[in-house]
Amino acid sequence: MRTSLALVSLLLLVPACGAGGAKAMKAESPASKAAAESAPARTKAPAPTAATVLIKDMPHVAQKPDFCGEACAEMVLRKLGYAMTQDDVFNVSGVDPALGRGCHTAELAAALARIGFKVGPAGEWIDAVKADKDLADQWKALRADLERGIPSIVCMRTAEGAGATEHFRLVLGHDTKTEEIVYHEPAEAGGAYRRMKLATFLPLWPLKYKKDRWFVVRLRMEPGRIVPPARLEGHTPAEFAQHVMRLKARTPAGFAIVVPEGGGPFVVVGDEPPDMVGRRATGTVKWAVVKLKADYFPRDPPDVIDVWLFKDKESYRKHTKELFGDEPDTPFGYFSYQHRALIMNIATGGGTLVHEIVHPYMHANFPECPTWFDEGLASLYEQSSDRGGHIVGLTNWRLKGLQESIEAKKTPSFKDLTATSERQFRAMDSGRNYAQARYLCYYLQEKGLLVKFYRAFLAASKDDPAGYGTLVEVLGEKDMADFQKRWEAWVLKLHFP
Repeated sequence: MRTSLALVSLLLLVPACGAGGAKAMKAESPASKAAAESAPARTKAPAPTAATVLIKDMPHVAQKPDFCGEACAEMVLRKLGYAMTQDDVFNVSGVDPALGRGCHTAELAAALARIGFKVGPAGEWIDAVKADKDLADQWKALRADLERGIPSIVCMRTAEGAGATEHFRLVLGHDTKTEEIVYHEPAEAGGAYRRMKLATFLPLWPLKYKKDRWFVVRLRMEPGRIVPPARLEGHTPAEFAQHVMRLKARTPAGFAIVVPEGGGPFVVVGDEPPDMVGRRATGTVKWAVVKLKADYFPRDPPDVIDVWLFKDKESYRKHTKELFGDEPDTPFGYFSYQHRALIMNIATGGGTLVHEIVHPYMHANFPECPTWFDEGLASLYEQSSDRGGHIVGLTNWRLKGLQESIEAKKTPSFKDLTATSERQFRAMDSGRNYAQARYLCYYLQEKGLLVKFYRAFLAASKDDPAGYGTLVEVLGEKDMADFQKRWEAWVLKLHFP
């Protein structure tokens, strides 16, 4: 059962409607429909006093999971000639997508009011003792709106009994000959102009949260000045909400889920305390995304990516095996293109997390980037900070191995380093290659040339796929062997506490 958020003071104590999608479909099985039809009514249908009324040519929209109310709103908006979707309606609501659900009653009412509908009160309490009279009044008001061509979104139970789900439907008519309401069912693809006996509908309409007082939800879909919201670019709250619904189905108990606003396409999942997961989502993931996009990456990766933060080595290895079928070959973490996930042992620190965030962004913005620069830039930000509003790499643990390689005269030329294939880069003394690529990027950064190099390399990559010619040009060097000697001497003077 859903829990309401306040829209107006009337709703402060009102639980909100209602589940849709698979739950609604299950509750509306033939058996449950028959049970609902045969169940003794607790309220009486008012005697017919008017002619049949029906709003014709209402488009039907099948809902996305738990977006039953949003889909009902899209139907009416289409009828009015507005190309707004159920996603757009959800996006207007302001519901936190990390909750992994659609709008509750008050949230849906608020969204519709922002769009420009005169929804009226989202619901009213009725006296259970006087239910016949009070429901008759509610029905009379709904019926009067139908006569004026105004449909209503109602929230109702899908069957009698405590286990029945709550569900939004769009009421479009009343057939007085058969005493049936006519409605659009968003939970089914062929759900247009369904019928239900009024005597069945009325007992299911009130949400019986209290023994003596019931709550009746009706959102009037009378258009006022409709103002379609601006279409959002990139990943939207609705997309995240739908993703979180799917994610919840496979997330172990005790994990928190956070969608950092402005944090790119990432959903953060962790088994640390929820406030800590939230701090990592904003303090590391969002921070890195904002900084990296400012200097390098205008485009977000196309897919939503899960960031799994496991609290320690035991959790990391256990859940990596259970969730992904992987045996990690690193104690820190890795990025899985197959699962579209960053998988981290966060006890080792956030450096690897920032490193791995670089890879999906590089792939989205510079898919032909050679491994040496992809890993060099990612490794640079394993130890990072803010300098003048920009992300900068700091010296880190890779420095010692590089200095030892320099002293042993084992570092390859930059021409050879940039010419390595992915297999060669990772297989042939990969620790040295990572370190050399990192501290080449660090040198460019400290000389104010790194962002310039990235942009020049991206522009020239078809003619210079390895990046060596662009590197020579950006450095302004004529003798790269001499430059490498000076670079090695510079590296030997660096320190890592």
